[in-house]
Amino acid sequence: MTGSDLDASGQLLDQVRQALADDRPLCIQGGNSKAFLGCIGAGERLDTRAHCGIVSYDPTELVITARAGTPLQALRAAVEQAGQMLPFEPPAYGEQATLGGTVAAGLSGPRRPWAGSARDYVLGTRVITGLGKHLRFGGEVMKNVAGYDLSRLLTGSFGTLGVLTEVSLKVLPKPRACFSIKLTCEAERALLKLAEWGQQPMPISAACHSDGVLYLRLEGGEGSVAAAHQRIGGEPIDSAFWDDLNEHRLPFFAQPEALWRLSLPNNTAALQLPGEQLIDWGGAQRWLKSNASAASIRQVVEAVGGHATCYTTGVTPEPFQPLPELLLRYHRQLKTQLDPQGIFNPGRLYAQL
Repeated sequence: MTGSDLDASGQLLDQVRQALADDRPLCIQGGNSKAFLGCIGAGERLDTRAHCGIVSYDPTELVITARAGTPLQALRAAVEQAGQMLPFEPPAYGEQATLGGTVAAGLSGPRRPWAGSARDYVLGTRVITGLGKHLRFGGEVMKNVAGYDLSRLLTGSFGTLGVLTEVSLKVLPKPRACFSIKLTCEAERALLKLAEWGQQPMPISAACHSDGVLYLRLEGGEGSVAAAHQRIGGEPIDSAFWDDLNEHRLPFFAQPEALWRLSLPNNTAALQLPGEQLIDWGGAQRWLKSNASAASIRQVVEAVGGHATCYTTGVTPEPFQPLPELLLRYHRQLKTQLDPQGIFNPGRLYAQL
């Protein structure tokens, strides 16, 4: 680290230690691009953006390490220049998105069912803990990730367990061929076809259905992509469609109703819910635009073994799926171990945490 890097991390550590001494909560923020998700965090703002920059990147090793305040755009640009990508396609929801916020939110894009989630690509982290220590967890190669993996535990924790200061991610080469198509198809038939194709060696890397149209992205070798297109048919479309889906720029997301994310088991049939639905992740994720109550939406989703998250602020006091009592107890115990004074983003996920 350079002197300025040490200063930036040192300032974060000093702020955490002072908050511990004062028993004062902290609201951890980077670009604040995910502020609409979850509850409003309480406490003094701890801004990670000054602690930024790529620490190391060796394309031959397929690993990039960067500080938490690094803009997501800068990270993507660096790996794309080397012909590589972040396989989990994290949504940014704004130009200010940072690496730390991306990992803390744990969100993944259209490729997730075929390539894995954000958590699957986190190799190691540096974290300021609730004991006022700056520690390193994990490593920079897959074989170092074994046993109880705190780095992956922090992924998706929304800053409630510690302050991420540095992250090592596995990256992958971009596919040689990428081709996107659309086919006219009703939702029920689209789900049946996706289940059928899921049992076959098809080079599908994204699948979405909306308003009577099934959208597919084919990626891989040129021969396999061409053969799949010949078999499926369909009209070519601009692959920018997937970025617009991932960043919620499609017309579907502009509708005035509240937005819900429904996470479902594979091969779940079409859900009977009021409002309009968009099928994503080949059926495992559904986006719902609806003014129905949180209780009624969750009742339908829970009945098929799924859970629902509200992406519109102010609709429900519990944006994330409420936890069963036993699971909530485990969360509390974990929070107590890593953040004993409860200063990190209290109430961000759940009021009881």
